Amino acid sequence: MNKKSLRILFMGTPAFAVESLKALVENGYNIAGVVTMPDKPAGRGYRLQFSPVKQYALQRGLTVLQPEKLRDEGFLENLNRLKADLQIVVAFRMLPEAVWSMPPLGTFNLHASLLPQYRGAAPINRAIMNGERETGVTTFFLSHEIDTGEVLFRERTPISDMDNAETLHDRLMVMGAQLVIRTVEAISKGSVSPVSQDELSEGDGILKLAPKIFGNDCRIDWSRPVREVYNLVRGLSPYPAAWTELSSGGEGERIRFKLFAGEPLGAVHSLSPGCISTDNKTYLHVAAKDGFLRIRELRQTGKRRLCVPDFLNGFSFPDGAHFR
Repeated sequence: MNKKSLRILFMGTPAFAVESLKALVENGYNIAGVVTMPDKPAGRGYRLQFSPVKQYALQRGLTVLQPEKLRDEGFLENLNRLKADLQIVVAFRMLPEAVWSMPPLGTFNLHASLLPQYRGAAPINRAIMNGERETGVTTFFLSHEIDTGEVLFRERTPISDMDNAETLHDRLMVMGAQLVIRTVEAISKGSVSPVSQDELSEGDGILKLAPKIFGNDCRIDWSRPVREVYNLVRGLSPYPAAWTELSSGGEGERIRFKLFAGEPLGAVHSLSPGCISTDNKTYLHVAAKDGFLRIRELRQTGKRRLCVPDFLNGFSFPDGAHFR
């Protein structure tokens, strides 16, 4: 089946998905329609904002569907009218079987991990938070259970000590778009050989999951080893960001800070976890179990994100201050 006769329905919402949609369009594929989330109010005026996928789709004159409910009969009828041969899902919602089973060539998903590892909503963050040295992208056919379908292709990439969630996101976004094109080409030629995820387990066979991240997942526990603290900070940077609270030892209100960049410093010390060491001019170190985190960038609630010297130019930590 050639590019023009292969009718593709694309489903996605954030910028991560735009790269894949853009690759399909620029490679000459026939996009029968695009499904994305409904517009949401945002900003001070609560004006409706389009998703990044919708913005790109409208720029290219593509048909856009925005169902509130994926089981809605009207939405399913509209999908049928588009007569898609293949559906592609990138960073979208969980689909009911009535949707993913509709096209004759099936529905495949792009996931930002090396499945079966890190199934779930936050694979990029969780891989860094857990100190992984490698991750990647995977395409797989959808099935009943989330992120468990037969794998089509995987592509690997190392995770460096300098990576954070943003840099890894951007790298996997580009890699993922290339893998989507490779997958579509193989499906259109009938040359795919799907593999069960059970056959892809490596090492000790223990599966690590990537559940959605909530506020308490982002709180820093300074009693942990400094490498774990560092991985938490970079795994959540720049969003949603690791956080901690300042305590000066009194009864006053605690001040919350979000940390965006730092450096682990191994050292033997007798300080309590969270104890702050600073000259209030150039450096800010915080004690962890087996060393210090040298903070590079942070933001106080209600303030701008700043590098430490600029931040200390307008803020002084009192003696005995520590983070909790």
